[in-house]
Amino acid sequence: MSPLVKFFDKLEDQTRAGLSRSPITYAIIGGTSLVLFWRGMWMVADMLEAEGGWLGFWFSAPVSLAVSVAALLLTGLFVSFFIGDRIILTGLKHEKKLAEKTEKEVEEEESKIKELHAHIEHIEKQLDELAKK
Repeated sequence: MSPLVKFFDKLEDQTRAGLSRSPITYAIIGGTSLVLFWRGMWMVADMLEAEGGWLGFWFSAPVSLAVSVAALLLTGLFVSFFIGDRIILTGLKHEKKLAEKTEKEVEEEESKIKELHAHIEHIEKQLDELAKK
């Protein structure tokens, strides 16, 4: 990793650590930055379209939409961004969304998770005992 990349990686880690202590400030800075980023991208695309010629063609609404959808589909970002992994997984498993579950169902699920956690701890203890022998 180049020194420049290392510098910005450490700077990012420090910034995130500091902002994590103030979630509202973090959300305001992050949200504002994202809006300004996409506003800038939109304006650049509009400027390139206004140039006309082949740039005007590539940055026209129908072509840019088709190219961006194709790129998002090829990279797997289209579905995960617009739908989300959790929704897909619950749909595949035929699970209900947390908001649709009754209090009893949530308690039963928590109980099963605690039971599995206890079972895993028991197995870990047995493995530790075997390792000592």
